[in-house]
Amino acid sequence: MRVIPTDTMPAIDARLAGGGRWALAREKPEKLALLAFYRGIFCPVCRVWLGELDRLVPEFDRRGVSVIALTCDKKDAAERVVAEWNLRDLRVGYALDPEDARRAGLYISEGRGINPVSNEKEPMLFTEPAVLLVRPEGELYAAWIQSTPYARPHLADVLVAVEKFVQGDLPDPRGSA
Repeated sequence: MRVIPTDTMPAIDARLAGGGRWALAREKPEKLALLAFYRGIFCPVCRVWLGELDRLVPEFDRRGVSVIALTCDKKDAAERVVAEWNLRDLRVGYALDPEDARRAGLYISEGRGINPVSNEKEPMLFTEPAVLLVRPEGELYAAWIQSTPYARPHLADVLVAVEKFVQGDLPDPRGSA
C-alpha cells in the first residue's frame, strides 16, 4: 500500500526496551516524530545505522523532533540491541506488528534462517529500513522507505532536511500530488 504525505498513519504501537509502551497516537512531539524502522538484531547494517541515529538524537530533540527506532524483534533481541549496540539516547520499540508496518507503507521481508554475517536468526517477518517523519496530529510528513537493507538514507542528511522543514515552519509536504 502506498502512503503519501498528509495521509493519517496507522495506529503503530510497540513495547519499549527497558519497559513501558509506545504508541504513535500518544506521541506528541513539538514539531515532528521520527520513526526509524530497522530490520532487527540480526542486521549488521542496522547496528551502524542505529549507532549514528543514537548520536543524533540530541540534535533532533533540539529541533523539536522525538525519535524512536522500531522493530518486529521480540523483547530479548531489542534489549540486547540497546545493550550490545551501546544505544544511550535512542528509544527502541519492539514487537511491532508487521501488518501495521505494511499499512504505513513499509516493505516486509520473510526471514531466511540464520544471517551469515551476524549469526543471528532472522524473524519470520520483519520490516526493511525506513524513516518516517510524522506530524503531531499523526499525518505523514516525509518518508524514506527502502526495499533492501542497503542504500539507506544518511541520518545526517535527514537531520539537515528536518532543520529546513523546521526553519520553514513545516511547509506543506511534497509528494502528495
